Amino acid sequence: MKPRTWVALSSALALAPLFAGTALAGTSLAGTSLAGTSLAGTSLAGTAPTGTAHPAAGCTSVPFAAGMDGYNSFRIPAIVRTTRGTLVAFAEGRVSSSADSGNIDIVARRSADGGCSWGPLEVVANYGDNTIGNPSPVVDPRTGRIVLLATTNAGDVTEAEIDAGQVTAAQSRRVWVLSSGDDGRTWTRPREITASVKRDDWRWYATGPGHAVVITRGPHRGRLVVSADHTTAASLDATTSVTGVNDLYSDNDGLTWQLGFTADNPDTSADVHGNETTAAELPDGQLYFNARNSSGPAGQQRADAYSDDGGLTLSRGFQVQPTIAGPAVEGSVLQATGGPLIYSGPADDSARADMTIRESTDAGTTWTSADEVSTELAGYSDLVALGGRTVGLLYETGTTTYYDEIEFTQIHGLY
Repeated sequence: MKPRTWVALSSALALAPLFAGTALAGTSLAGTSLAGTSLAGTSLAGTAPTGTAHPAAGCTSVPFAAGMDGYNSFRIPAIVRTTRGTLVAFAEGRVSSSADSGNIDIVARRSADGGCSWGPLEVVANYGDNTIGNPSPVVDPRTGRIVLLATTNAGDVTEAEIDAGQVTAAQSRRVWVLSSGDDGRTWTRPREITASVKRDDWRWYATGPGHAVVITRGPHRGRLVVSADHTTAASLDATTSVTGVNDLYSDNDGLTWQLGFTADNPDTSADVHGNETTAAELPDGQLYFNARNSSGPAGQQRADAYSDDGGLTLSRGFQVQPTIAGPAVEGSVLQATGGPLIYSGPADDSARADMTIRESTDAGTTWTSADEVSTELAGYSDLVALGGRTVGLLYETGTTTYYDEIEFTQIHGLY
């Protein structure tokens, strides 16, 4: 049986009858110890990785593997390093299947040794038999808190039904924020922010996935910025949706949130329909956004954009990024301190496989391959800075499917 650390979802909006009788009510976790105590000085048994050897790699480990703690599978990795140096790895714990809908929790494991070993699996947020996922965490350097954005929907509806506009507002995608002030040991109750960051005509909505960013310089210093994507009805067919990109931001440590830029194109034949998006702050203070390109002639390439006002608007809208080819999949970007901009994602243009690190020395204009991490099946990923010239990569991989497990590896000397 998997451990149950119940985090109730509360909202200023009344919960619809959809959730009546569902085990949503729980005790606030603020100040409450979760399973497992401080990891400092404690030996934590890690799970042995099953992947191939990693060039330029340090230690590897597997924080999440299919079947662990009663979960059928784990997907959608995200990772942050706290101000105290703790790594917190997040994933969707999918209870009954690997499907994108159904009973899905947000789970996490913590590491005190740079990801070489991990503490016990803990449930960060549980929405009963429904879906809570797309974790997008960021560490607020001013407070030291982990701020986590996530999205929910009813467990008995599918993404296709949401995209077609066939569900109620209560069943559809809703946006939440929760936080931890003790390196992810305990979490506040999720608080709904849907009305502030999701337009009424949007259907699907997803935060991240993967780590969010905090602006560290310039007039918007301290702003938390979370990339997101959404769908809207195509102009000629109300049952057909097209994807778009947006961001949301907070200027008060995650207390309140506002909608930033939006990038939509109702033309289904357009070259760019941005989807899951990742962001990084460039050395000059600009924000760089890199998106999965979900449809159109350039569907096997990425798209990217820039903002020079902290994510409020785009100074250059999304365009095809021809120097990153690969399958339609989520990816991650990270600006290395004193080094290049780094991207992680599968490099096989016909399948989710061949996890590769790429780098850009011209602020994302062009990209080159820097390190082939694995030749195996591979899917979603997230990057984290570990200090010095070392980065960490948390990514889906396997030999049977690309999500048999979520593996972590240290990568040294990329720059």
